[in-house]
Amino acid sequence: MSGRARLALCAYAATLLAAGALIPLVDGVGWLVQAAVLLGVQSGVGALARRVPLARTLTIAVQTLVTLLLLTLVFVRDHALFGVVPGPDALMRLGELLVAGGEDVGTYAIPAPMTDGIKLMVVGGVLLIGLAVDALAVTFRSAAPAGLPLLALYSVAAGLSDGGASWLWFLLAASGYLLLLLAEGRDRLSQWGRVFGGAARNSGGLADGLAGVGGGSSPVRTGRRIGVLALGIALVAPLALPALDSGLLGGKGPGNGRGSGGGTISAVNPLVSLQNNLNQPDNREVMTYRSNIENPQSLYLRILALDEFNGSEWRSSTRRLTDVPDRLPQPTGLGRDVSVTEVRTNISASRSYQQTYLPLPYPASEVRVGGRWRYEPEGRTLVGDDGQTTRGAQYEVGSLVVEPTADQLAAAGSPPQELVREYTQVPGSLPGVVAETAEQVTEGASNAYEQAVKLQDWFASDGGFTYDTTVTSGTGSSAITRFLRDREGFCIHFSFSMAAMARTLGIPARVAVGFTPGTMKADGAISVGLRDAHAWPELYFEGVGWTRFEPTPSRGSTPSWTRPDVPTDSASDVAQPSAGTSAEPSATPSAEDSCPPQLRQEGGCGPSQEPGAALPADRGTPLWKVLLVVHAAVLLVAALVLSPLLWRLRARNRRLGSGGRTPAHAAARTLAAWREISDEAWDHGIAPDESLTPRKAAARIVRLGRLDTTAAEAVHRIAGSVEQVLYAPEPRPAAGLAEDALTVRAGLRASAGRGARLRATLLPRSSVRVVWAVSERRTALAERWAGRPGAGRWTARLRRLTRQHG
Repeated sequence: MSGRARLALCAYAATLLAAGALIPLVDGVGWLVQAAVLLGVQSGVGALARRVPLARTLTIAVQTLVTLLLLTLVFVRDHALFGVVPGPDALMRLGELLVAGGEDVGTYAIPAPMTDGIKLMVVGGVLLIGLAVDALAVTFRSAAPAGLPLLALYSVAAGLSDGGASWLWFLLAASGYLLLLLAEGRDRLSQWGRVFGGAARNSGGLADGLAGVGGGSSPVRTGRRIGVLALGIALVAPLALPALDSGLLGGKGPGNGRGSGGGTISAVNPLVSLQNNLNQPDNREVMTYRSNIENPQSLYLRILALDEFNGSEWRSSTRRLTDVPDRLPQPTGLGRDVSVTEVRTNISASRSYQQTYLPLPYPASEVRVGGRWRYEPEGRTLVGDDGQTTRGAQYEVGSLVVEPTADQLAAAGSPPQELVREYTQVPGSLPGVVAETAEQVTEGASNAYEQAVKLQDWFASDGGFTYDTTVTSGTGSSAITRFLRDREGFCIHFSFSMAAMARTLGIPARVAVGFTPGTMKADGAISVGLRDAHAWPELYFEGVGWTRFEPTPSRGSTPSWTRPDVPTDSASDVAQPSAGTSAEPSATPSAEDSCPPQLRQEGGCGPSQEPGAALPADRGTPLWKVLLVVHAAVLLVAALVLSPLLWRLRARNRRLGSGGRTPAHAAARTLAAWREISDEAWDHGIAPDESLTPRKAAARIVRLGRLDTTAAEAVHRIAGSVEQVLYAPEPRPAAGLAEDALTVRAGLRASAGRGARLRATLLPRSSVRVVWAVSERRTALAERWAGRPGAGRWTARLRRLTRQHG
């Protein structure tokens, strides 16, 4: 076997060994066998291409093409030409599978079921990593950098498996990499002849300086020893450094200590997969509960608090854990003059809901739960120990309903300086516009309470903000600035922005993550679903403690203490819960929809309602996002080629997505749907004619597009809606515009030939609008530059320099 063939075989083996770390993430191992076969074909094609020989770039291009053909054959053969050639329908189907896989990853607990989407992500990811390893180690003959994609593959698995990627997978991945290095070393040394090994101990005692396999210390053996030494250091170093919370082997990290006072809770961010789950079509039930509280709509189930803002994200600080006390201590800052009622709540979590933190009404005073749980006093949260999760948990919680009055909050004294220092910190990267906006909004307020109410009302109603789940997510300074400028977002943006602005005003603030109260069922229990997950700000007032505010419009309930016309003046009363209303929770969760009542009244319970922070099996960064980042370099060229297609998909989603409920929003949706079918017709060869009325333009699309009756009726319905919003004295918003637009698209594609469909998908003519937009932006900038003082002098100087240099 030649040296390069040996190297290719080692690259194949190293990729498969590293891919073994993905086994704990999904059910079954059949995918690994399939990946091994496909990876073998990919490697064999590379070997043949190098034997021809082809140029290095052509070799990689051929392997990439074959990989795409293999994925098409395995996953979307029914949509492909001759079962293997990826046409537009096959590419669209692959994209749909990737999106479905991303949703499945965010939905299922580890190990996840092997759905088609997850299987495509896992097998496709292994093939991409194998292509990168083969290209680096074999095609470019540089095995050392090939360890980077192997490390990325193992790191993804170790980071997501929460300890499932044991030392065995690390040893396999490391052994594969060392094998690859050894093969490259032998290949390089073979080009120089036999290895000089020093004096060989033969029977005659003569030194054979050119003994190929003697007992001397050859460079190959030295390299092998260096590799073993590096592997040993990688294994031992994490154990010897107490500052590291977990080792390279994916061992149990913080929060898993035993005994009193042991362990810590590390800084985590439970919001990393929020937007992925925001638009899930199924509002899967995660828990049910029964409570003797008088007003269930005020019973938020809180998971944890994010109290550290570093400029790039909000996260929870590293805290010390203790054993769960029989009675939780008095909440920080709560005085005796505030009205307090104790209630009892019985909660039953679904078996599909796995979360390290236990959802509790805030502030909890007593928790009775089985299993291994630890208590974090600062945030008053319970954290699972040694792999403990909420899956199937049934527990009883005593909690306090704290009802301060507006006067009590307005008269709150100064918080302790230590608390102020910690909870009013803002990063230096926070733009000044955040503090300036906070000052403007709260102008005229005489105390911190009035400032907080003004901020809440500005976000919820007075500031013109729109609740929109399609807005780009983000939790850092730039996301807050963008949110304040565009005034569109969901609960993350509202809560994080209000907390940051409160901190700039000197009010201690943090962000709580959990669930809104849920929906009452027929049997008296309350169902909490994914869409009830939420984030809200908590502000500290001395004498009351951490107090909830609700800046997100149409979500949750506005606290009574922020409504001056509904004062709460009852005296402090610690009531005993009624035995009749505190029944055991239902053991079999219901699948009933849990849309909040006020949102149902507004007609907003579509597929884009917000789930939130703590989601089932959310153990960190979702697999689909990590894989996209790891494969970004490999997919960069493909992304450039497919940029018109991606722009067209994005434009279609924005035009046909939800956009508010006011008449102005209805008119905008109608015009957007008309623009969408006009561009779709353009993509299929029917150029737009701006001189035609909507009715005549619709007739032209029907005629030239050879649309069937259903699609033709859809075109005319949208054209009629456009005439309504343009010419009617009182336009009537129409329903079903998005469905009609998709019907027209299906009709155009059905009547077009295969080549026309391919061009409309990959090279849509309407994507020229991007060029037009850039041109208009450039013209506007040029006009703005020309209007600046001294611009003419700089332009003349630039022209002279241009002439001098030809």
